[in-house]
Amino acid sequence: MNVGLPKEIKSDEYRVALLPVGAEELTAAGHTVLIEAGAGQGSGIADAEYLAAGATIVGTAAEVWARADLIVKVKEPQLAEWPHLRRGQTVFTYFHFAADEALTRAIMQSGITAIAYETLRDSRNNLPLLTPMSEVAGRMSIQEGAKYLERPQEGRGILLAGVPGVAPAEVAILGGGVVGSNAAKVAAGLGANVKILDVNVDRLRYLDDIMPPNVTTLYSDRHMILDSITRADLVIGAVLVTGARAPRLVRRADLARMKQGAVIVDVAIDQGGCIETSRPTTHREPTYVIDDVVHYCVTNMPGAVGRTSTYALCNVTLPYLLQLANKGWRQVAAANAGVAEGINIDQGRVTNLAVAETFGIPYSPWNALADSSSTL
Repeated sequence: MNVGLPKEIKSDEYRVALLPVGAEELTAAGHTVLIEAGAGQGSGIADAEYLAAGATIVGTAAEVWARADLIVKVKEPQLAEWPHLRRGQTVFTYFHFAADEALTRAIMQSGITAIAYETLRDSRNNLPLLTPMSEVAGRMSIQEGAKYLERPQEGRGILLAGVPGVAPAEVAILGGGVVGSNAAKVAAGLGANVKILDVNVDRLRYLDDIMPPNVTTLYSDRHMILDSITRADLVIGAVLVTGARAPRLVRRADLARMKQGAVIVDVAIDQGGCIETSRPTTHREPTYVIDDVVHYCVTNMPGAVGRTSTYALCNVTLPYLLQLANKGWRQVAAANAGVAEGINIDQGRVTNLAVAETFGIPYSPWNALADSSSTL
């Protein structure tokens, strides 16, 4: 099989979806690995390293897309990449369809099979390909939040840790999953007073056991959310409903309750955001201010730390990529229900229920019209 790796073109995206060791394992299994020149540069990986691993370096993204049966990426196909998509091709990447109807319909029209990192599950019902980037984003959310609390960045002029005689910052984290727990660890380590809100009481009990004393767990309801954001200097949006659009937990009118210069970091922006006033931003223009509240809503936060993120991501994606290349996605999905959950769109049919419900599109199970002659 021809496996293709185009260079990421999303603004300030420095990750790459395959390490040289991955190219080596794929070529050893008999596959051809096509890598666009410079694809690994943002993560400090030279073309020569891929060549030494047996990959073929090609000069343009168009050639990679044209020759590859299986495309592996980090971010969803960008507008400029849509014309390269072709029926029968498989694309393995983050898609986050529920946040983007135009992308959803473009992928449907293209006829490709879209296998989304963020909905693929393992044998323990976890999200193994989403987890490492959630860990990175959760930790980064505090790092970025601390920066934008500084007065030159239009924040309150608050040092997250405080100093002797001056209280530390108040941090409210909406969601106690992977993003939220990692954000809490970093914020607590810096000395902030942290509140984690979640609707899963068992998860709150677990977090209460493992977190330091300056972290408080709270059941998330409308009144508790309002009380928490009113007190907070920094709010982290860390809500996830797998495959679906994030619920809007903070409304536009709620911003009037928040402190002037408070900061919101909406990590859920990839799934549409959990703050009503959130809209996607980039690393070059990461923030905007509404009602004196600073909003940071970068859709590819881990892309800024490309080298760390690339290694963390590729560590978990490679085993699945090898299976897809060796057996074809239909055979893998038939044997592994968790991989089947990663199939979001197949040849024009929406095969993920949450995505279908988000946009009112008919849902069709991936194997409803299985073509036994297909190798992909």
